[in-house]
Amino acid sequence: MLGALFTEEEICEIEYLVKKELEELSFEIDDSRINHMVRRAMEERYQILFKIFKRFASSEDCIKFMRQPSQKNINE
Repeated sequence: MLGALFTEEEICEIEYLVKKELEELSFEIDDSRINHMVRRAMEERYQILFKIFKRFASSEDCIKFMRQPSQKNINE
């Protein structure tokens, strides 16, 4: 485990960057034209970024970015 100190300005910037990446990944994951294997890798990346995001963001912001399990994954 690593530790780091950030200023408030840096925290805001990290939060902004991670939010934008989560939004982009969320949009792309839902695209049915993307290969299943690629989509799975994107979902794994989303989960890693979401864990980072949880360390900086408020619980209200975290709720906005929580992914719901898809019906396809539930039935498999």
